[in-house]
Amino acid sequence: MIDTIFTFGVSGPFYAFQNSDLVGQGIVVFLFFGSMFVWIIMVEKGLALSRAKNASEKFINSFAKIKYPLGSCRMAEKDISPIARVCESGLEELLVHHNLTKESALQYTHSFPPDKLSAVKVEAVRSALERSVSSQIMVIEENIGLLATAVSVSPFFGLFGTVWGVMMAFGGIAQQGSADISALAPGVSGALLTTVVGLTVAIPSLIGYNLLTFNIRKLTVYMDNFVEEFMAKVKLEQLESE
Repeated sequence: MIDTIFTFGVSGPFYAFQNSDLVGQGIVVFLFFGSMFVWIIMVEKGLALSRAKNASEKFINSFAKIKYPLGSCRMAEKDISPIARVCESGLEELLVHHNLTKESALQYTHSFPPDKLSAVKVEAVRSALERSVSSQIMVIEENIGLLATAVSVSPFFGLFGTVWGVMMAFGGIAQQGSADISALAPGVSGALLTTVVGLTVAIPSLIGYNLLTFNIRKLTVYMDNFVEEFMAKVKLEQLESE
């Protein structure tokens, strides 16, 4: 075990880092801190999306039990899900067109307002819901672009460091005038280190990016379906008010 640790220290990443030039070491340090930043984004975003997904599913189930949209006013105010924010946008538009306040709307929890909305006003409610969906998508996609950048850029930084290191190693050999493997190996090992570090940043970032975008797509589908369900309740309400 001791021999293995000693060998790893002599010929492993630390040895390669020590034999890198300032450019290679700078790239390794940059990628190291970039990796920390990427992991912070993935963990924070993953937890936030998980909470949003669970809260959205609960809100959808609760909203499905309500016959009239205005009955969800209090429920939407207390909920933290992005779907609740979409619902609030639709409710605010309904309150404007029905000329109601949130307090006066509570009397229509189990009934519908007597005035019937025109087709133009119904479409205005849909527009408000769709605008809110777009806004919520922008919120939940925040920092995802940085993660995508890390996925695509990290291997190129590593490749640049490797090409630079190999170039400098062969330049040193040319100056010495002899192809001594013992002189070439340290420079090459240091050059290859940047590619290794670049891949260790890119691979977890790619996996995290795919998982996060999958959950974002799921939330987007939830919101789009909610808009249709909300509008179905509004249209049903209009039919019953005739």
